[in-house]
Amino acid sequence: MPVSSTGHLILAAEALRFNPSTKVVFEIVIQLAAILAVILEYKERVVSTVLGLGHSRTAQRFAANVIVAFLPLAVLGLVFASPIKAVLFAPVPVALAFMVGGVFILWVEHQLGLPGYQPRVLQVDDMRFPDALKVGLIQALALIPGVSRSGSTIVGGLWIGLSRVTATQFSFFLAMPTILAASLYELYDSRSLLSTADIPVFLVGGVFSFISAYACVRWLLRFVEKHDFRVFAWYRIAFGGLILLSTQMGWVTWG
Repeated sequence: MPVSSTGHLILAAEALRFNPSTKVVFEIVIQLAAILAVILEYKERVVSTVLGLGHSRTAQRFAANVIVAFLPLAVLGLVFASPIKAVLFAPVPVALAFMVGGVFILWVEHQLGLPGYQPRVLQVDDMRFPDALKVGLIQALALIPGVSRSGSTIVGGLWIGLSRVTATQFSFFLAMPTILAASLYELYDSRSLLSTADIPVFLVGGVFSFISAYACVRWLLRFVEKHDFRVFAWYRIAFGGLILLSTQMGWVTWG
């Protein structure tokens, strides 16, 4: 959902005082489990695209759009991931990103509600390369924890003229290479932290991550057919404000 899973993970890990070495690998495992749930939901489209790459123009254009949208975050992530993690992976920056993202969602929804507005792209297969590139550039903002990868791509897609269903579906399709690549890279980078003693924790986390992600994907696809995203915006603003308030009042001692 467009509320930033990374931001919630950072806050939950801080609140629970989760072991730092275990936390790194645990987050990778549950992200992989979540993206496997997305692949399962769209297995028919994934299979048809792979099988059609040699002869289907639709499959080739779709795959190219996903690659084009994936590249900005991949390149910027390799360059800026370390300084971003060092500075922004903390509760207060995450809370601010929550709130700014919420305001952006409200602004986009206001624009969509103006008289005469009609989405320009009604299906994923109607997207052009410039559309994919714009969504990819907007997705790169999700390098900032608390922004939300799905939130930036879905709401960004609405902003450039995609329909709600198209923006949501393309966000999920784009999540497959994005999260798989990021998780595998981080897993290799953190290989020294792997321990067989943590396998039970990873299994439990992975199973529940898979189940919850699968349920959320199916729910969100139905939700966007009849609703806008204002409820997520107000949640982000309220939750981010609560984190800042808890910090200011000393209710929680964040790391």
